Amino acid sequence: MEHSSDIERAQLAKRGSPFLNTDQAAAYLKISSRLLKQLRRNGGGPIFRRHCRFVQYHIDDLDAWSEANSGRAFQR
Repeated sequence: MEHSSDIERAQLAKRGSPFLNTDQAAAYLKISSRLLKQLRRNGGGPIFRRHCRFVQYHIDDLDAWSEANSGRAFQR
């Protein structure tokens, strides 16, 4: 479920840093963090980076993935 605080955090992160954590990236894409994690495990989600033990998504990669997958149904 999307929370306004997640959206606000994503907007703040976008202004300050191009990297978002999983919850922020999910809010940015308007999908659940659970679905984003599942896509990451299955190799079908946006490009991500590991910074130490933290998974980070670059906003440009999220936009590119969204554009490439627009109009496509998710395969589970």
